[in-house]
Amino acid sequence: MFTGIVEQVGEVVAVESSGANRDLVIRAPMAPELRVDQSVSHNGVCLTVVGVAPSAGLPPGCYRVTAVQESLGRSNIGKLGPGDGVNLERSLQPGDRLDGHLVQGHVDTMVPCTGVEERDGSWWFTFGMPEQGELLVEKGSVCLNGVSLTIAALKADAFSVAVIPYTYGHTTFRSLRPGDAVNVEYDVLGKYVARMLAARVTP
Repeated sequence: MFTGIVEQVGEVVAVESSGANRDLVIRAPMAPELRVDQSVSHNGVCLTVVGVAPSAGLPPGCYRVTAVQESLGRSNIGKLGPGDGVNLERSLQPGDRLDGHLVQGHVDTMVPCTGVEERDGSWWFTFGMPEQGELLVEKGSVCLNGVSLTIAALKADAFSVAVIPYTYGHTTFRSLRPGDAVNVEYDVLGKYVARMLAARVTP
């Protein structure tokens, strides 16, 4: 479980194929603190640490994760290559402050960024309407590339979020451009409510 509050932006230093899976080697300040079997959110995708430097010949300050075909097809993890940044967050611990919202690290879909607008120090990002767009609620929470954000505007074919300077400067939102694919995880509470309502009307 995560909160959508990005701790660090890591750098992909290598991508290796293993059957239908992909191994990503990430360089990040948190790497020396990680251990095998820990969960880390990568652009909102929960991945398990399978190696930490200096094991398995990894470069200093690096660790390795494996993404399976399901994650590769549903998220932008499969599009990452050497030199790309990736938003990182370690899993929530009991007693931690819940500064964002409850995020599972289970990406539902991807949407394209359709607009980026600087608004006197803050930024306004607009995205195409995803599948199950009915799960989006104006002023509700959504997780985009692992970042907990509030939906600032909602239209029939698009939604927008406002990003403060701190979040812009400390996440990969600073490099996001129109046309880029962004991972979406809907608010889990909304998904459960929608599921229960659908079950009630099913004959």
